[in-house]
Amino acid sequence: MYKSLRIAIVIPAYCEESRIAAVVRSLPAWVDHIIVVDDGSPDQTAANVAAVGDSRVVLVRLPENQGVGGATIAGMNRALELGADIFVKMDGDGQMDPTGLPALLDPVRMGVADYAKGNRFLHAREIGTMPWLRRAGNIGLSFMAKVASGYWQIFDPTNGYLAIDARVFRLLDQTRLHRRFFFENSLLLELGLQRAVVRDVFLPARYGDKVSHLSEGRTLVEFPPLLVRGFVRRVLVQYFIRDFTAVSLFLVAGVLACVFGVTWGAYHWYVSAQAGVTASTGTVMIAVLPLILGIQLLLQAIGMDIQHAPTVPIHPVGNEGAPPTGGANRQL
Repeated sequence: MYKSLRIAIVIPAYCEESRIAAVVRSLPAWVDHIIVVDDGSPDQTAANVAAVGDSRVVLVRLPENQGVGGATIAGMNRALELGADIFVKMDGDGQMDPTGLPALLDPVRMGVADYAKGNRFLHAREIGTMPWLRRAGNIGLSFMAKVASGYWQIFDPTNGYLAIDARVFRLLDQTRLHRRFFFENSLLLELGLQRAVVRDVFLPARYGDKVSHLSEGRTLVEFPPLLVRGFVRRVLVQYFIRDFTAVSLFLVAGVLACVFGVTWGAYHWYVSAQAGVTASTGTVMIAVLPLILGIQLLLQAIGMDIQHAPTVPIHPVGNEGAPPTGGANRQL
């Protein structure tokens, strides 16, 4: 146990036969359960896990590869069955330093966050060491993840070193959690809809000779459409289904004003071009003024959305004791 809480480490592993045993052995003695999910590996990953001989190890074998998200979900559901209070996801490649576990667990343990995640780029020097293409991709995707999830204070959304309160995990709609590399982003999207508090923790990665299965090009192609869809869903649920606030009003008015300005301007530009006559000042102003007003309203909505980020945990603890497991299901 860690400070009276039962801790489960969930390790999704695919073709990690050369690293997985060392990762399991590196975990501290106070970890209660080490759940290794063999994600349909064709190599000796499962055999090497079993050979470690640690009584805390629970091996979950998936007959077919489901992806890192599917394997993690399977592991966390097993952790629920074992009665763990906090789940930590670590990868099986050894890039996540177990000495960072207390820093990751403490925000959840103390009840100041429902979910804590690693951030490899808290300081400018970490970002500066990255190739420019990867740096631009990380910054762009991080901004999109902020907009989509409503967690404007977070960075490095694809970081897979994370800790989550078991009771909060119970609230999530698992059918909406992505089964592959978008898993961490989809988790943030679902947490945002539950109004869970998320905390970034600076945990630099240990880069070795491991080659990532996720390329920058694939990320830039697959992730943006999923983030856009998540943003639309969040706005509809948060500002139009659950409640109707000033943000809702600004969004509606801003979008309508922009659409009118663009439509009016495009139509009269086309008419003027066809006739070879310059549009009048009044015609131009009728297009420009709604567009300016619409942009201002949308910027105001964004500012209010930033201020509306969750600050009160769903299950605050406020002491050193173990929180009770369980919790009411709040599916959407």
